[in-house]
Amino acid sequence: MSSRPSPDPMSSMWAWLAHDLRFYRTRARMSGETFGRIIGVVRSTVSRLESGALRIDEKQAAALDRHFATGGHFLRLLVYAKLGHDPDWFKEHVEYETRASVIKAYEASLIPGLFQTDAYARALFTAAGAQDVEAEVSARLARQAILQRSPRPLVMAILSENVITWPVGGCHVMREQLAHLLGLSQEQSAIVRILPRSAGATIGLDGAFKILSVEECDVAWTEAHGGGRLILNGAEARDFGVRWDRISAQSLPDDASRRLIEQAMEDMK
Repeated sequence: MSSRPSPDPMSSMWAWLAHDLRFYRTRARMSGETFGRIIGVVRSTVSRLESGALRIDEKQAAALDRHFATGGHFLRLLVYAKLGHDPDWFKEHVEYETRASVIKAYEASLIPGLFQTDAYARALFTAAGAQDVEAEVSARLARQAILQRSPRPLVMAILSENVITWPVGGCHVMREQLAHLLGLSQEQSAIVRILPRSAGATIGLDGAFKILSVEECDVAWTEAHGGGRLILNGAEARDFGVRWDRISAQSLPDDASRRLIEQAMEDMK
């Protein structure tokens, strides 16, 4: 079986899990096809699982534990991998983003990355002290290619009113960004709504997150200083869907949201 290199099992719980998939298979002198039949996947998928490019689910972990009589080894690794921090979470979140058919985002302080202009993104990375601002900007703008793919994903963004009134990069940069936002809001594949300050206390004050709907499931991504967290657990991801619905219920309709964005542009002197 031609396979990709195995990840360092000392680098993370996910890497340990991927490493042990290959370890148990090769110790049993088992081919990729045979191993795949145990968990219901093809040979090429086994290679991707063992390299860490894909991750097993609870049903697959349980099947391996039964076959190898591990006493629950794979399922325990999977549970703790989901609970722990993973340095590859952002990269994996972007991979889900490229495949998503529907993206629901809530932002409390910034324009979503998929909607940012070049100048707005540059102002953010400069303020953050990024070592290579241009590389960071290029990587962020490259993610926006999904907005032009066929079929286009439906992106539904709810923004706190603070997002459109905070002059990131100065008034000129912010006016350009708001104009871009208005343009996007006119497209059928993008919905932009504003959560007004008049909403008062709201669950949206807890912070930004997004829900990515891919063919096999919904996953959620939450923002945090220095990184974020990818939520693969179906029940927890659904909880974020309920959170988004509650914020949506307090947000302005499309037309009223556009008027508020236009007013914010006029106020940028």
